[in-house]
Amino acid sequence: MRVGVMKLVLALCLLGCTSTVFSQDTSLPAPSSQDTQVDTAPSPITDLGDEYENSIKLLQNRFRIDYNVKEVSMIFFREYGSAPVVLVRPDGSKLFQGRVDETYVKWFDADTFDMITIENPMPGPWQAVGQVNPASRVMVISDIKLHATSLPSILFSGEILKSTAYLTNGGEKIDNQQFRDVVELSIEFESANDPNYDNFGANDAEIAKFEDNGRGMDERPMDGVFTGQFNLKVAAGKWQPVYRVDTPMFTREQIGAPIILYNNPVYVDVELDATDGTGDGYHTLLIDVNRELVNIESLLIDGKIKFPNADIQNFSLTEGGDSVREHLIVAYEEGVYRVKLTAYGTTSEGRDFILDVPEYTFVAEAPEPEVIDPLIDGEDPIVDGSEDPLSMGDSSTSLNQDNTQSMAEDDEMDSGTLTLIILAVNGTIILIGVIAAVMIILKRRKASGPASAKAATKKENKKAKKKVVSESDLSLDNEPKGFKKLLAKFKKSKPAE
Repeated sequence: MRVGVMKLVLALCLLGCTSTVFSQDTSLPAPSSQDTQVDTAPSPITDLGDEYENSIKLLQNRFRIDYNVKEVSMIFFREYGSAPVVLVRPDGSKLFQGRVDETYVKWFDADTFDMITIENPMPGPWQAVGQVNPASRVMVISDIKLHATSLPSILFSGEILKSTAYLTNGGEKIDNQQFRDVVELSIEFESANDPNYDNFGANDAEIAKFEDNGRGMDERPMDGVFTGQFNLKVAAGKWQPVYRVDTPMFTREQIGAPIILYNNPVYVDVELDATDGTGDGYHTLLIDVNRELVNIESLLIDGKIKFPNADIQNFSLTEGGDSVREHLIVAYEEGVYRVKLTAYGTTSEGRDFILDVPEYTFVAEAPEPEVIDPLIDGEDPIVDGSEDPLSMGDSSTSLNQDNTQSMAEDDEMDSGTLTLIILAVNGTIILIGVIAAVMIILKRRKASGPASAKAATKKENKKAKKKVVSESDLSLDNEPKGFKKLLAKFKKSKPAE
């Protein structure tokens, strides 16, 4: 009995809560005269219930879609790696990821969020069932826009530029930290196809991506302010900037005003060291700017020089003034020199800039060797017959005599030295031959002595081995031995038969 009463009480409590919630859902506040005067679109989403009611498990993640909404795009942020959410429509029917009519419903799921777009959604209270992050249960994208700082009127090819941007949804800034994982912000330059500029017919180029990760030029991570670092390594000319917001479900574009991209305003030249050997041993690097666009007094240079032998030297030019900047490069080797510069300065409008200057190269050649012309005033007096070879000028005759005398002395010295070398070589060969002959004779004498002594000793031994036959050995009285004894026995046994 008590159990039945408790069940009845619990059912009445749940019924009371449910009726309260749905009464809040269906009863919309009547618009006042002040509200009707203001031309503002109503929000397409309304949370149900108060904090306590939304904490109840059965009523969690509930939201309402108004009757005049033709299309709604929603993002549900959930726990990492959890299953996609399930949407419950007001009539109780359910929408599952992978089992929807793609004509009206588009669903993209990732590890941390679901993005769903529904055309002509059913008006009324909806519910998302799943491990949705309580801090951001649901986010309905109605009118997302990118707001970026406008580009300056003077831009240079090769300039490194910082730009910031932020996103709004329905006119309100998006501060959701997880939303940066859903969208990609970028800026592209499209050619204006103006035949008066160098970029006529050029391809589109992505200039930068906006990030909110605290890296590069971004000041603070996940603060809702996206920062893009431009590196304008594109051709100079007239360009159309296009800001783009990409999501897995849709893309939003904003077209900015056309801009003129000027050529790199830094001019680089070099004065090579004198090639006739009279130079001071330095090449002079000269750096100037387009003074109509850049304030020369603000110019600072940070550079690097690569020598032909691959050595690298860094240098900086920080002195101001309106004169051309100069830097001396040691000219100790011939070959290709490479100069890479980064320029810092101010435009004529007062905007600071950082500029990546294209690499400048120059070739240094060694001085040509001096060649002595054997001709006199470009003519050979002996060949053309204008001068008797025996009656040349005194200076030339004395010069020839000196040369002949020095050559004769060199020949005499060379022949004497050659004779000494030949005698030394021959004497050495004869001495080596005599020494070799003496050694051979001595070795033969030593070898012949022991050989004759050994032969005599062998002869004596042979003589000693020969037996001397005496008369006793020839007598018959001696008893035969060995084979003779056996033969004698054989002869004795024969007559007995």
